[in-house]
Amino acid sequence: MSLREFLPGRLGFGTAPLGNMFRAIPDEEAAATVEAAWDQGIRFYDTAPFYGAGLAEERLGALLATKPRDSYVLSSKVGRVVLDEHETGDREFGEKGGLFEHGNANRMLHEWTADATERSIEGSLKRLGVDRLDIVWVHDIAQDFHGDLWLHKYEEARTGAFRVLSRLRDEGVIKAWGLGVNRTEPIELTLALDEPRPDGFLLAGRYTLLDHQHALGRLLPMAQAANVDMIVGGPYSSGVLAGGSHFEYQQAPPEIVERVGRLKALTERHGIGIKAAALQFSLAHPVAAAAIPGATRPGRIAEDIAALNADVPAAFWHDLRSAALVAPDAPLPQGA
Repeated sequence: MSLREFLPGRLGFGTAPLGNMFRAIPDEEAAATVEAAWDQGIRFYDTAPFYGAGLAEERLGALLATKPRDSYVLSSKVGRVVLDEHETGDREFGEKGGLFEHGNANRMLHEWTADATERSIEGSLKRLGVDRLDIVWVHDIAQDFHGDLWLHKYEEARTGAFRVLSRLRDEGVIKAWGLGVNRTEPIELTLALDEPRPDGFLLAGRYTLLDHQHALGRLLPMAQAANVDMIVGGPYSSGVLAGGSHFEYQQAPPEIVERVGRLKALTERHGIGIKAAALQFSLAHPVAAAAIPGATRPGRIAEDIAALNADVPAAFWHDLRSAALVAPDAPLPQGA
């Protein structure tokens, strides 16, 4: 099933920040942000056990428990099982180390086997307080893995999670499944297989104004040929395109800060916001079905909706291309 057949619009809500990403967020602030998303018409919510070791799912579930289940689309992920036991001290998340240091202290099992997949879904349903998920993403295959270990973990997912999720889709338990990653390679490999065939993929941080060339080279043509949809995660590149200081989960390096400065100067010259340019660029590719920016402050939701609907002049996109701030083959919004 194409994701576009049941997604309720092109803007969703990514809940990674609700897991206390980068900072400890008061429960009241997190609740107000989710309420703001609902009140302003957002009906697609994406979450994961990894986000604060279940904290984001718990916070999202507190709102969804009050809403009719058929009134929204919900996705979560498998690949990390949240255990009841707690850990002390630092936890090793590779390049995502420290990202959720203020989240729950539960230990997490990193595994993509069939058993772990079913356990992960069961845990998500419990934390969210719902009876079903609409989309399930296989989370972070290849994260921090290289060489033979990467292939071993991928094969674990292919023979475990992929097959479980294909069965659940065929049985009507879920509507769709795919990969939720910030690497293009596992999606490319999956699209090259005859089966199991994913319905779509969530690509985080790899189709943005700051990072899109690699995806354009191989992945997106493959997805377009296979009629597989993309959900754009992290359209603001971890926040640096929205006034923040993070890029790729870390402090933005000088060269990224300089590039953002050039982008911001161009948007100001055309009288538009940089968030509008970033969001509309990410959604301009024919494969992009929706984007799911995250937020922890209620006011950010209105900003995202305004960015999606902003009137960006064709002259801006022309100047963006002329300044070599986007790849020459990157699709631009219609009319540009």
